[in-house]
Amino acid sequence: MVQKKREHPPLSDTSDTDVPTQIKNPDLVREKRRRIIDSTVRLFIKHGYHKTTTRMIAKAANFSIGSLYEYVSSKEDLLYLVCHAIHEEVRTAVESALSDSGEGKEQLSEAIRQYLLVCDRMADHILLIYQVTQFLPKKWQERVLSNELDITRIFIDVLSSLSGRDGIPRLEQNVLNLVGNNISVLGQMWAFRRWHLQKEYALETYIQIQTRFILGLIFNR
Repeated sequence: MVQKKREHPPLSDTSDTDVPTQIKNPDLVREKRRRIIDSTVRLFIKHGYHKTTTRMIAKAANFSIGSLYEYVSSKEDLLYLVCHAIHEEVRTAVESALSDSGEGKEQLSEAIRQYLLVCDRMADHILLIYQVTQFLPKKWQERVLSNELDITRIFIDVLSSLSGRDGIPRLEQNVLNLVGNNISVLGQMWAFRRWHLQKEYALETYIQIQTRFILGLIFNR
């Protein structure tokens, strides 16, 4: 018998359209901005936020300074886009995990695994956001904090959709909120303390241990 895939509600989404661009092709904008973002992260980490200029970013991303300004207008825009890129990676990875067939416990475990893999892959991006958000204008500070809460909401949405189904107990709202925040923070912990944790734990070991911890919060109440 073919197992029917379960439908899940759409996960929390954010948009990068708050940062204006002169380019009309959204796929091209996404591709070029990702190249700019990755170059920006490397330069900010190497030289610091204040010492990195837009001219340095353009050169590292292989853009002319004029071409760069077709996609972003300031370093502050770039920091917001770094945050947005993290959110999109997480959302895409979790949605992919939920699209696979399997029972609730397996789907949740895979969603956690994919999230932690993203946090490992984008550890420099995550660390950078926490280091330099204080330098952003208030408008962008609020957006960055909102995007971080959106990542937590992704897992609250996942848990809500699985609550009371496929062997997962029904979860009260306060439990949903707490477990969602726990998952979010475990990814951040790997990004912040990977330099120390990986001396004792391989990434897959960390994922297995933390997944058991999260499942314990759900099943051992």
